[in-house]
Amino acid sequence: MNTAIPADKRGVATVAIMLSAIMVLIDMTVANVSLSHMMGALGATADQVTWVLTGYSMAEAIFIPMTSFWVSRFGERRVMLVAVIGFVFASALCGQAQSLEEMVLFRIVQGAFGASVIPLAQSMLVQIYPSEQKGKAMAIFSIGILLGPILGPVVGGVITDNINWRWIFYVNLPFGLVCTALIYRYIHICNKTKPNFDWWIIGYMALGVGALQFVLDKGNDEDWINSRVIQTAILLAIMGLIMWFYRSWRTKSPIAPLWLLKDRNLMVSSLMIAVVSMAMFGLTTQQPMLLESLLNYPVSTTGMLMAPRGLASAAMLILVIKLNPQFDPRLKIVFGLSCIGLGSYLMTRYSLEIDVFWIVMPSMIQGVGLGLTFSTLSTLAYLTLPQDHSVAGASIFNLFRTIGSAFGISIATTYQYRDGQQQWHALSEGINPYSQNLRDWAHSQGLSITDPLALEQYQSMLHQQSQMVAFVHTFQLIGVMFVVMMPMLLFIRSRQ
Repeated sequence: MNTAIPADKRGVATVAIMLSAIMVLIDMTVANVSLSHMMGALGATADQVTWVLTGYSMAEAIFIPMTSFWVSRFGERRVMLVAVIGFVFASALCGQAQSLEEMVLFRIVQGAFGASVIPLAQSMLVQIYPSEQKGKAMAIFSIGILLGPILGPVVGGVITDNINWRWIFYVNLPFGLVCTALIYRYIHICNKTKPNFDWWIIGYMALGVGALQFVLDKGNDEDWINSRVIQTAILLAIMGLIMWFYRSWRTKSPIAPLWLLKDRNLMVSSLMIAVVSMAMFGLTTQQPMLLESLLNYPVSTTGMLMAPRGLASAAMLILVIKLNPQFDPRLKIVFGLSCIGLGSYLMTRYSLEIDVFWIVMPSMIQGVGLGLTFSTLSTLAYLTLPQDHSVAGASIFNLFRTIGSAFGISIATTYQYRDGQQQWHALSEGINPYSQNLRDWAHSQGLSITDPLALEQYQSMLHQQSQMVAFVHTFQLIGVMFVVMMPMLLFIRSRQ
């Protein structure tokens, strides 16, 4: 079925779809910089307030695979309208929350409604553009995917510093109403069928994805497998995922259709986007920590320094739209991964003396690579997939992206924390009363090695240097992730 719409209406329809997607994507990270302000207003501790983030991410991960079923039952247009309206309504409730319990509940509702927006946006763009312009459609989609999470902390920091943290949620109301009006007027896609509702798949999926997301979000806080709670959650996640995969493959249900992974392009692209998201979110989580905790940049400045990566991605994606479509997409991905790897390598040269140029330049190189890689993978994922499975494929593709992001944050945070401890112990071995270098340094400062002021400075420098080494090692790990993905391109078909 050809659902492409005339060129004169396609631009407005694209704006409606992408504005909805960017609104949801920004809310994934917009609350990150406002947690300290929420703690006082909601009477929560630092450990408790993280559920504002965890509740949203768990709901999103669980409900993304449900998108294909909702579409089969009600049609794309109706599901998109309900998702956007529900998201905006939940955003208003988040702004009104008076307790932590209310905030977490409303964030879960917000994540549940917002979950369908991203795969629907991707699927709708594939359908409203003619087949020869699918690359252009996915480049446009990738701009939102990359810009949204990066703009979130910037928007959150500016609003929180200048107005009030509640407005990070209220600001969704005018944008959401505009999106609703434009979608109602210009989007008329409706691939409605009569699917059977499989409660078993729903249960297995919720158990597997929910438990896995819980492990990723709370694992580091609970000391991973040393915690009985995490051990139980890992067991439940394994059981739920195995049963979900088995029943989906056996029944070919439109609910959370893992059976579509039999399409080789979708499977390999989904695995690769999971690893790319893992590395990207690990990177964008660790870099702000380095800038704020070691280099003492304020939150608003940190957000601005993170923005060039997204802007470079957007510029590259605009260029992708103009590139010759006959250019082998696998070579585009190789070039993209190489750029990201080069940027990550340059970040391994960081020290406590780096200036703004060395913060921005590697980020922009990475941004170029991310833009090229994301858009090309998004195109290849649907290259061999029938169009009537585009929504289902988008839900699986975006589920892998979401879970990969959660893995990246957890792995990078845990690795940096534990390596920082190891480096602290390794570096501290050189601090002893018999070290001539230590004596020379103390003498240059006009201090003795037993002076309390000297001891305080030792501790400060030891912390700074051990943390910097840990950040550098984390960036090395992230760089390796991009390199090891390249052989997977051999399994992707570049043409229908």
